Amino acid sequence: MAEPDALISTREGYDAAAATYARMFRDQLRDRPFDRAMLGAFAEVVGGSGQVADLGCGPGDVTAHLDGLGLAAFGVDASPAMIELARQAHPRLRFEVGLMAALDLADGALVGVLSRWSVIHTPPPELPGILAEFHRVLAPGGHLLIGFSATGDSSCLTQVFDHAVAPAYRWWPDHLAALLRECGLAEVARMVREPEPADRRQFQDVYLLARKAV
Repeated sequence: MAEPDALISTREGYDAAAATYARMFRDQLRDRPFDRAMLGAFAEVVGGSGQVADLGCGPGDVTAHLDGLGLAAFGVDASPAMIELARQAHPRLRFEVGLMAALDLADGALVGVLSRWSVIHTPPPELPGILAEFHRVLAPGGHLLIGFSATGDSSCLTQVFDHAVAPAYRWWPDHLAALLRECGLAEVARMVREPEPADRRQFQDVYLLARKAV
């Protein structure tokens, strides 16, 4: 099956920018207490009894953070250059090149999935398929934590925004939560973070925590 054009351009963009990206975002959680809080809550509800995938892991720093929280975490990214950097920076952890739309995992293989700003380059018509794949690889009772940028009002369910690497999309949070419900993932909690004054893009950042039915 031919790969979508959006996936090809995104992978090429991140391959080209991998070293710069890794350098810029190496300490990305240091000054983000709310992000750390959501990741901590995710770690608590998931527990340490199974595998957790960080999908769209980039250079692997958040995967390593999950490992530090006691999770059996591994990373997956479409960019071979990102995976190579992740393996160099965190040689003890597992990192694989892979696609969110077609994960090389058995049904129900995971107790947790983290998708932190990894779906922003997914064209809206393709997003339900990605979410269905998240549902497929989660075990009953497993949790998904998904982070994304929000649109500004409920009349705009999705919106293109400027991104340095590849075309990107924002979602109205209730709309994305509804897409999760449609594929069998019930919202458990959400966090909406207002932009910092110095942020170039004045978007809300959103985390949704969802659970697959038992």
